[in-house]
Amino acid sequence: MLLSSYRKKIFRAKCNPGFESLHCIAHLDQNVGDCLPYLNAELGGFEYIREPPSVTFKVHGRLITIHPDKIAVNALEDETQADKILEWLKNEINETWDRRAEITPQYDGQSRPKVIEILKLLLKTNCRKCGQATCLVFASLAVEGVVGADDCPALEEENKKKLQDYLGEFNFDT
Repeated sequence: MLLSSYRKKIFRAKCNPGFESLHCIAHLDQNVGDCLPYLNAELGGFEYIREPPSVTFKVHGRLITIHPDKIAVNALEDETQADKILEWLKNEINETWDRRAEITPQYDGQSRPKVIEILKLLLKTNCRKCGQATCLVFASLAVEGVVGADDCPALEEENKKKLQDYLGEFNFDT
């Protein structure tokens, strides 16, 4: 077992204390740095940084970053959700480490969709039916995995399918 324990801290962002969501930092009692490229390969890291080493995942619009000595999770609803995510990550780290001989480590982040390719498929009328101020904002959010083709009510069926196919090429969960 690579990771057996951690100490968590739950807090609200100091820069905007009115935010409803919570953040969590788990300080790891064991160093998991050697496992990061294997986790990146197994879980499809959104971003991998070699120095200092870290891997970031996007799950349901939430960022989770694993460093050798800590895990950071943003946009949490409550402490229970933090506990579930941290336990899931602890299991993933340990299972991935146990199977590392079967895994080719990955030292690059996944490819990302391009804003311009998404904009080409949108109507570009800035109709705001999606709840965003402009189509550019919508496209930027789609790149981050926050919104998808179904979130643009004005999108014609043909382009909706094209956008779904395009976004489907990238490994992130919206």
